[in-house]
Amino acid sequence: MAEIMRGMRLGAQSRESDRFAKLADRKSIDFACPAGHEFSIVMAQEAELPDTWECKHCDQIALRLENGEAVSLKTEQQDGPRSHYDMVLERRSREELEELLQEVLEDMRKRRSSGRLTS
Repeated sequence: MAEIMRGMRLGAQSRESDRFAKLADRKSIDFACPAGHEFSIVMAQEAELPDTWECKHCDQIALRLENGEAVSLKTEQQDGPRSHYDMVLERRSREELEELLQEVLEDMRKRRSSGRLTS
């Protein structure tokens, strides 16, 4: 074992070869930024395609091109993190939330009228 490891930096290099490894199918995606720069990104064939990417040249936001035309951004995209309320709205309808609110308020009123403040 000592003969094999002599002269190698442990952990820095792999002795495993990728000679017979099968690579995932890939595709090239084109982007264009407002400054006129166009560039391509290579991604896996089954990857979800991003609508925007940071320009490699000027750091502006570039839009993905499909058939030479920029894709339109979805209006659902938000600029900030989603709030807890946004995530709740994804799981329940407003009617369900109103019903749950009424149940909780009714329970709170019963507890307060009986003198119990905790559940």
